[in-house]
Order: sequence, then C-alpha cells, then structure tokens
Amino acid sequence: MKQFQTALDGYSLVTAQSISEHTRSSVNNLTTEQLKEGEAELALILSLTQQAFEANSPVQGIMKTLTERLQALRNKSTPVVWERLASLAQTHPVTSFLLQDPLTRWSFEKPRGYSGDAYLLDFIYEHPTVAAQVKEASALGAEVYDFTRRAASAVAVRERRDILAAHVDELAAANSDAEVLAIAAGHLREAELSHALRSERLKRWVALDQDPISVGTVSSNYHGSRVEAINGSVRTILGRAQKLGTFDFIYAAGLYDYLAENVAVKLTERCLQMLKPGGKFLLANFAKDIGVEGYMETFMNWPLIWRTERDILAIIDKLKHPLADSSVTRGENGGVIYAVLTV
Repeated sequence: MKQFQTALDGYSLVTAQSISEHTRSSVNNLTTEQLKEGEAELALILSLTQQAFEANSPVQGIMKTLTERLQALRNKSTPVVWERLASLAQTHPVTSFLLQDPLTRWSFEKPRGYSGDAYLLDFIYEHPTVAAQVKEASALGAEVYDFTRRAASAVAVRERRDILAAHVDELAAANSDAEVLAIAAGHLREAELSHALRSERLKRWVALDQDPISVGTVSSNYHGSRVEAINGSVRTILGRAQKLGTFDFIYAAGLYDYLAENVAVKLTERCLQMLKPGGKFLLANFAKDIGVEGYMETFMNWPLIWRTERDILAIIDKLKHPLADSSVTRGENGGVIYAVLTV
C-alpha cells in the first residue's frame, strides 16, 4: 500500500513540517521501549480489526471499536511515538477495508496534493457533487462511509458551515452593503445556505483560496452573483500582494488547523487591519480531544493542529491591534472552537 505524504507548500505558509514541529514542540525523547510497546498495541488493534472485517462483523461496531482504541493509544503515546505508529498503521493490510470508504480514501490519497481540500469537505457535507463516487463505493465502503460521515469531526464541519452562513445572514440583515471575505474558502458551500446571497443583500462576498480548482468551481457556481472568487493564500495576504479592500466580516474557517502559532498571530493581525470599524473576524479551529483524532491521523492521513480554548486565547493575547470585543466558544458538538474578534 503506497503511503501518500501531505503536500502543502511554503507559498501558503502551511507546511507538513510546521504541523509536525508544532506537535513535537513539548515532547519527550523517543525511547525504544515506548516505541515497542506502542507497536505491539497497534498491531493487536489492527489485527483484531482485520479479523472482524474478514468475519463480516457489523461494520458500525468495528469502526466504533477501532476509533476508540486508536484514540486511547494516541492519548497515551508521546507525539514522536504516535507519529511513527500512524505511519505504520497506514501500511497495514486493514487499509484495504477502510479505503473502500470514499471519504477515507480521498483524504488518504490527497488527489489535490494537500489535506482537507474542498472536495474532501464535499464528502463530509454529503454534497450532490460527490454522489456518484459514493454510489460507486462497495457495500462495505458505503457502511464505513456511513460511520465516518457521522463522526464527531464531520458533524462539527457541517455545523461550521451552518454557523458561517448564519453570521453572513445576520450581518446582511443589518447592512445590505456588507462586504465579506472568506479566507481558504474552498467551494464556499456555506453560500448555498445564505438567504442574504440569494436575495442579493450583500455588496460582495470574496472567496479567496490558493487552490485554482476551488477558485474555478466557485467562479463557475456563482458567476453573475455578489461572489468574487480570487486566487490567493496566507502569504499573499500577509505580503499585501492583493488589493482586496476592507470588509465588515472576515472569516477563516478551515485554515488555522494548519497554522503554527506565530503565523496564526500574524494572519489574525492582518485580518483585523482589513476590517472596517465595527467589523468582525472569525477564526475556527478543530478542538482537542474530540475522539477521532487517532483515526484521522492514521487512515485518513489528515494531520491537524488541534487546539484548546487556552491555545486560542494565547493567539488573541499576542495581538497588537485593539479590540472592541472578543469571544471564544465551541460549537454545539464541541468539535470546533470559534473566536470572534470585533474592532
């Protein structure tokens, strides 16, 4: 089984190395004993999972047990040990069962070259654009997908989309000339839920993304609307390479999960500078301990920088731009942390 590596790039200031370095920032040295113990436990977990699949045991039960056992192993392993174990898991024969799930497979193989791309999110959204691939999955793959699409992380992503649309609609209800910027916009699926966009109660909604395929998709889907699709990245924002103007609402919903703290602080500072007086900036970050990190980092090959409220507050505390107000909350299922900063 070929192992695909995360292929992010320095252009965007999002790299696989930065995520790895963040993970290792406060770890103990790797010991042979720790690694051997972890390898032995992982081998048992994966062997039992493979046997259960081969015995045609109920898939929902197999997946629940697998994710719980991987999570427990991750929680007690040092980050360096876990990184080694995650790589080993990806080469185990049990992947032949798990990668029949179109969501797991797309995440693992990364056809667009990086983690968490817009098409992956479409699998989570159960969007019509992926219906054909879901339909083509094997019976086993469909059952695994039924589990992964209902996982805490997936529920949190769908809730995040709903929250973003609600923020835009609330803004537009008070200001029909509002200007919105979405950073790392992907396919901008929240726009499909926006009453404000349908009724044209917005001046413009800029969708910025570094992936030209995503930019093209948004441009095609919203041609002639108030949505403007623009190619750009964290680096172009920080370098002021584009004249985007100022906004009433800026949000980055799927980006901070990949940003080291120093870059997160710089990006937040720059976004605050791009707000009009009274404007708001929203950042979202996957929360630690949602229970599926072990599966996501192994068989989905989806490394993230998981944060706590304290981690988000540490970013806010380092900001120099004055704030009129700030709040840090979690979504209903607790899987995503939201910070809303008002200037």
